[in-house]
Amino acid sequence: MNILATQRNYNEYPFIVIWEVTRACALKCLHCRAEAQYHADPRQLSFEEGKKLIDQIAEMNNPLFVFTGGDPLMRPDLFKLAQYAINEKKLAVSMTPSATPKVTQAAVEQAKDVGLSRWAFSLDGSNAEIHDYFRGTNGSFDRTMKGISYLKELNIPIQINTTVSTYNIDDLERISEKVMEMGAVLWSLFFLIPTGRAQQKDMLSSKQHEEVMQWLVTVQEKMPYHVKATEAPHYRRVFLQNKKAPKNGEIRSLPSKSEETKTEKRVDVLGRAPKGVNDGDGFVFISHIGDVYPSGFLPVKCGNVREQYLLDIYQHSPVMKELRDKSLLKGKCGLCEYKEICGGSRARAYAVYGDYLERDPSCEYIPAAFTK
Repeated sequence: MNILATQRNYNEYPFIVIWEVTRACALKCLHCRAEAQYHADPRQLSFEEGKKLIDQIAEMNNPLFVFTGGDPLMRPDLFKLAQYAINEKKLAVSMTPSATPKVTQAAVEQAKDVGLSRWAFSLDGSNAEIHDYFRGTNGSFDRTMKGISYLKELNIPIQINTTVSTYNIDDLERISEKVMEMGAVLWSLFFLIPTGRAQQKDMLSSKQHEEVMQWLVTVQEKMPYHVKATEAPHYRRVFLQNKKAPKNGEIRSLPSKSEETKTEKRVDVLGRAPKGVNDGDGFVFISHIGDVYPSGFLPVKCGNVREQYLLDIYQHSPVMKELRDKSLLKGKCGLCEYKEICGGSRARAYAVYGDYLERDPSCEYIPAAFTK
């Protein structure tokens, strides 16, 4: 059964759970949300604690489960944890390792053997000059290309993550072509949030956000891979405006199979969310030390899995409940006729204004209520 085809109430269960298994990483990325370090934090969840966490995640109606970091491959027991999650708990697992010398053919073969559903690599430039500068490490681009060759050889589905910022906005067209050449099933664009090492000066303007999202609609139509926008829920509004679709909370954020008529899409075994996901609304993030957040980009602690049950935190944390209540949104987000399907990036509102219920500063749209 495709877990992502299952309709779920985000007040009860998240669609996606991300666990930062370690903060350790060999790269020095300019935008790093985690402010990763070269060595593992001795306080990180142990193997046994990780298994208990996986048990709790499986009880949340089997959401999509992602290992992130830092660099997950810096954790020696990573594949044992993945094997437990996949084989014992029947979770669909993907991970986002860094492109370092740890990405060997043997590591990719291990991922294949344990049944990893998808491997995600970051690509922030179409060439080494742009990508390596962004990643803060020479050779990162070449290692990414080598790692992707291993994935293709073993037929592991490929996801490409790109952080959209002022550094690479002019390179996005070329990156989109590169993603096609790689045979990826999904291009996931992360619109920069000024948190961690990322700076507000690196964030696109509201006009640039709108222009990129309008362009993404055409990419979705013509490319053989799927497109997902993270921390850019207004892409759902842009898509609907282009398709003149009804405005209601159950509309998909991206086109359905029947709408993808211009280009045959590569098979994506994980499918898509039945409705849009936002910070704390279908999404939950667990840090390396067990702290629980609405997302990795919204650093407002809601609890800790060493002290509380994960599902209780997700369902009952005052912060999580506020984030799921669109009637609490402020400014033009609160008056917008698209707020139920969009809601704006709560992480960006918090990063810029210090208030996760404030308007999303990256949105160019003027709600109808403002024009009356």
